[in-house]
Amino acid sequence: MANSTDALPYAVVVAAALALFIPPSFAWFTPGMYAPGLGFLMFAVGVNLRPEAFKQVFMSPKTILVGNVCQWIVKPLLGLILALTLVPVLGLPHAVGTGIILVSCVSGAQLSNYATFLVHPEQAPLSIVLTALSTAAGVFMTPVLALLLLGARIPVDARGMALSITQIVLVPVLAGLTCSTYFPAFVARARPFLTFASVLDTCACVGASLASNSATARSAMGLAVLLPVAVLHILAYYLGYRMARATVASNDVPLARCISLESGMQSSLLGLLLASRFFRDPLVSLPCGISTIFMTLSGFGLVVWWKRRAAPASDGTTPAAW
Repeated sequence: MANSTDALPYAVVVAAALALFIPPSFAWFTPGMYAPGLGFLMFAVGVNLRPEAFKQVFMSPKTILVGNVCQWIVKPLLGLILALTLVPVLGLPHAVGTGIILVSCVSGAQLSNYATFLVHPEQAPLSIVLTALSTAAGVFMTPVLALLLLGARIPVDARGMALSITQIVLVPVLAGLTCSTYFPAFVARARPFLTFASVLDTCACVGASLASNSATARSAMGLAVLLPVAVLHILAYYLGYRMARATVASNDVPLARCISLESGMQSSLLGLLLASRFFRDPLVSLPCGISTIFMTLSGFGLVVWWKRRAAPASDGTTPAAW
């Protein structure tokens, strides 16, 4: 599957261009189709995994701890620092800083699981576990961080978030694992179709998300907000990688890259939903919408970059730089 998906990042770029400049081209992919679309990608990941891989993840609690520190401490602090420094320097409204902080306080994005799988399939179980844990913790962490950093309480639909993680990640991955374990012959025949369908599905999910925010992204204000949003994600990718290398992955580049993707790819769509529901100023939503675009393109951009570099084996023998 990984060999056949080499064209995926390029297809994503084409989809992004269509979405930004011809938004109606993705009108057929309605908001209600996004969750099933991500669920299908998780099924495709699960088909290529083995139960033993998940057992190994939970045997490394320190790795899980580092991933959560990057998620719930490092990135929210980055959002706060940027809101207090770069946003005023650029002369942007205070509401933009609020949006930056909000998007830094949401849980991880499910697309990070697929991005990790494309560049380092053996790290996909860790990515899935970290996303699942951050999504579950987000029920408590997002409103707590919002209260501490913004001084505003944000009601969170705990039941809805739990149902979301079950539908989008847990059930599809378990279904894929079940198929690969009990129906290997069928999976072998279906794998070429799953590969092609996964490419189309990824482009649809990305394109639909970008199309819904295309007007905002192409506006003058959108271009100005792009800088702090880009700095937020880039620093999160980099610091997540460096923290991993300094702690649990000193000789394990694939592991560090997994944590990097988990640190930098956030559920910006959740931030967009919270901003629109609980903040009156529409400018709070703007960084969340821009983040949806930049997070997706930068995440898959890293996939392209890393796949082109000779990644060392995760056996502690060949340390490598970013």
